[in-house]
Amino acid sequence: MVIRLDGSINKRKKKLSKAVHGTSHLISLAEAQHLFEDGACLLLIGTGQQGLVRLDDEALAFLRRQGCAILPMATPQAILVWNAASGPLIGLFHVTC
Repeated sequence: MVIRLDGSINKRKKKLSKAVHGTSHLISLAEAQHLFEDGACLLLIGTGQQGLVRLDDEALAFLRRQGCAILPMATPQAILVWNAASGPLIGLFHVTC
């Protein structure tokens, strides 16, 4: 799931990454471009219970060029961080494994 800057909640566009990598555990450039919103200073990634989700090199480089910090951590911890956070951040939470 994705939580946008305005607080809206959407399904993640996993197909963008699956088309490139054959898995949704590796976030592609196309998905990163879809996730990013102007004004976001942080992308908090809940990487799942086992920490399987990560950004590919192109996605990481894109977000860095946008000035968006990336904070990956296991989903249970990411939820706690999200609940305590403030400011312009986007949350991506992998909740299936």
